[in-house]
Amino acid sequence: MATKVTPISGFQEWLPADRIAELVVLDTIREVFELHGFASINTRAMETVERLAGQGEDADKEIYGVRRLAAGPDDAGDTSMGLHFDLTVPFARYVLENSGKLTFPFRRYQIQPAWRGERPQRGRYREFIQADVDIIDVGSLPDHYEAELLLVVADVFSRLPIGEYHIHVNDRKICEGFYRGLGIEDVTGTLRIVDKLDKIGADGVRKLLLEAGCTEEQAKQCLALAEIRSNDTGFVDQVRALGVEHEMLDEGLAKLAGIIEVANEHAPGVAVADLRIARGLDYYTGTVYETMLVRDPGYGSICSGGRYDALASDGKRTFPGVGISIGVSRLLGKLITEEGLTASRETPVTVLVAVNDEDSRRDSMRVATALRARGIPTLVAPKAAKFGKQIQFADRRGIPFVWFTGADGDQVKDIRSGDQQPADAASWQPPADDLRPSLVLPETP
Repeated sequence: MATKVTPISGFQEWLPADRIAELVVLDTIREVFELHGFASINTRAMETVERLAGQGEDADKEIYGVRRLAAGPDDAGDTSMGLHFDLTVPFARYVLENSGKLTFPFRRYQIQPAWRGERPQRGRYREFIQADVDIIDVGSLPDHYEAELLLVVADVFSRLPIGEYHIHVNDRKICEGFYRGLGIEDVTGTLRIVDKLDKIGADGVRKLLLEAGCTEEQAKQCLALAEIRSNDTGFVDQVRALGVEHEMLDEGLAKLAGIIEVANEHAPGVAVADLRIARGLDYYTGTVYETMLVRDPGYGSICSGGRYDALASDGKRTFPGVGISIGVSRLLGKLITEEGLTASRETPVTVLVAVNDEDSRRDSMRVATALRARGIPTLVAPKAAKFGKQIQFADRRGIPFVWFTGADGDQVKDIRSGDQQPADAASWQPPADDLRPSLVLPETP
């Protein structure tokens, strides 16, 4: 009996060439993270719901609960587990469990799937890959790490064909200090409302602020702060011009100015001080980041994060940290699905070894073994068909070279140019650019 296949929205499943493109991106991210001194960890997919919940206004709504289908009425333990919706919360738990075995400051990177129970839509998925870097310490964390993480992301994106982008940076202490200077007591609630500015506009935010108890003047000032944006330290004078004073505001302005100065020295044109950025999760306490593609800012942030001072604590010690997360699936949804980025071939194979006839297949296998031993991805032709068909087999898959064995010596053919040369499996090497698939941008008309 035939079974109808029903697609499930909110999941990415790539065809082979696109999957290779995804792997090239992931390998690039991993390479850069390691170049900057981050060590890899892996955490479990599930956490307790108690730990996952309470990290933001909507965090509990996004949690996928996990329960065995065969669980009985007395088996309540399973219902208290949920799939993690980001990698920061499980990382904080990991640090607490392993603090006696870790060397601080601990620099970690983590590339894993996460799951969110939100409505799938453009750029948003039920299951998605994140690539995180965090630096965490015991007791206190120097501010210079907050600028360093921005530069790590800039290094990653400089190696990928993502186009022009900006990392928008703010410090929650600016907002909190400003609100307190205005006499607003519900700082967290005000942050959450202002964070909706891009979604509901200034009039919508103003209305919500008034409903939350702000005066007309306070709402006006909150919106004025949120409109300040600068690619240099000029934002400091713009905030001062609003006439609000508070010690925490001074601290936040100094920190953000330092980050922008460092960014402009090492990655000019990348960072933007944007005082509307707040981030929805409650655990952020200082610097926050969101990254937008210049050509499509409405697509939303492809990389975000921030500083958290109290997410991890064992009651005696606090482990403050700062982290930033690249939304790999979100980024590739734009580059691959919408803009046609793909890989140069649909297989990692560099060389197809032709088979003259089935009696000589072992000769072809020996060549393949020799090439693989030197790190050259190699495939033996599945059939001893006519050479034209074997070349066609390679061409359809983007395999650049076909190897021919013969009593008078072997030859290798570049099927793109037609060039054919004598070759020895013990020494032949393809051009470096052909050894592995590469990313290919769609042709522009």
